[in-house]
Order: sequence, then C-alpha cells, then structure tokens
Amino acid sequence: MKLGINLLCLAGHIDESHLPYLQRLAEIGFDHVEVPVMRGSPDHYAWLGEQLSALGLGRAQTSIVPDVDANPLSGDASVRQRGLDHLSWIQDCAEALGSETVGGPFHAPIGHFTGQGPTEAEIERGVSAHRNMSERASRGGYKLALEHLNRFETYFLNTMDQARAYADRVDHPAFGIMYDTFHANIEERDQPAAIAHLGDRMHVLHVSENDRGVPGRGQIDFAAVFRAAKAAGFDGHVVIEAFGAGLPELAAATRVWRPLFPDFETLFTESHDFIRGTWEAA
Repeated sequence: MKLGINLLCLAGHIDESHLPYLQRLAEIGFDHVEVPVMRGSPDHYAWLGEQLSALGLGRAQTSIVPDVDANPLSGDASVRQRGLDHLSWIQDCAEALGSETVGGPFHAPIGHFTGQGPTEAEIERGVSAHRNMSERASRGGYKLALEHLNRFETYFLNTMDQARAYADRVDHPAFGIMYDTFHANIEERDQPAAIAHLGDRMHVLHVSENDRGVPGRGQIDFAAVFRAAKAAGFDGHVVIEAFGAGLPELAAATRVWRPLFPDFETLFTESHDFIRGTWEAA
C-alpha cells in the first residue's frame, strides 16, 4: 500500500507557497501526494514534479471536467471536441508531473444534470474517450482511475454496479475506478460488498470520512473497508481526501462551506497514523 493525501485540502492549485506543507508531509511519512490538476500548464506540473521528487514523494493526480462547454459526453460535436481536448490536456499535465495514477471524475461536469440517468449514447461516447485515454496512459506507464460520485454531484457514475460495468466496457488494463468511501457511503448499502464487486477494477482507494473531515472521526467503518480491499487483492494507492473551509473550484458542487478539520498538522498526522494502523491491522 502506498499512502497519500489529496492536496485539495490545501488548495485547488499547488504552487511555491505550498512547498512547506509538502515538506511536512514527507517528514510525517507519506509515500505520495495526489495533486489537483484543474488549471495551469504542463511546464508548471513538470516543475512541481521535480519538487516532489526531491522530497521523496511520489506523484498522483486528480482532475475534473471543468464545465458543460467542454463535456466529452455531449451530443454537440464542437462541445465534445473541447471535452476531448481537455482530456488530452489532463494527460499532458500528468506526463509532465510524472503521475503514477490519474484519478477524478473526468467523465462529466460536477453538478451538471440532464434530468435523467446517462443515456446509451453518452455511455458510448465516454467509453470511446476513456479507451483512447487508456491507450495513451499505457504507453506512458501510468493508470487511470475514474471516480464515481454520489447522485447529488453527478448523474453519470454513482454505484459500483455502474462503475464495474463501465470499466468492463472500456476493457483496458490501464483503466480502472477510483473507489471513494464518502460517495459509496451515500450510494452503497454495503461497502465491503461493493468493493468485492468492483474487484480488480479498483485502481485507487480514496479514504474520505462521511463528513469529508478527518478519517476515523466519523461513521465509516474503515477497518471493514480495508479488509475488503485486501481480500480483493488491492495493494495500491490509498489516498486521504479531506476538504477545507471551501475551495472556489469545487465549493458550489460539493457544498463544503465550513472547516472540516481543525488545522493541517492535525489532519496530516492523525490521518496518517490512523490509516497506517488500521490498514496494518485489517
């Protein structure tokens, strides 16, 4: 298991001002960080990758579809092309950063709804786009981990039944799913059963408490989650995800308006120790 933390707890864009926090994460003993790649240039992420490498931290990435005007699922050819161009940009940045995994809901805009579930045409467009991404990822030596979200954030991919079926349709070894315990806590009746169903399609495990605060302080049974992950043969990237007082890039979609952890030092150290200990005991 490689233990990381999603840097959205710090900001939506990581720059020089965040280097002391990255140093502290390395000192605590994290194996890697998951970098939010929402804007910027590949040159910036190449610089950031060098900084992380110097600290001994591995690199992962989380990215989204920014808005409805760049939606790779769209039936409008010009909108869909902008979406595909954005997916290509995501991979440009991933390769510059040196990401081992590219995760996040890079399927549909967060908070955008059509009034129904995904159509067969939308699923086909998504499968085509993600299979092409997978081919490039395979050549680059990294994996994709598409994230399901709860029904209040997207209509496209909510449950592990949907996620497993979608991954099977993409049908590429570089393509898998980012399992997120927060979203699954809303959508699944039984998280261990959901993990067992997803099986080897799980490429990243997002550890996120039911309130998106410090893992271990809430209601999710992480011991059971980790036992199920181990039983499924998972031994990859485990990433802590907690949100701060509100990120402009995501607040409107995720409805995070209040602080969910007391301070960064508490989040970093308590989460690290809890996950390490719980994983080892599972």
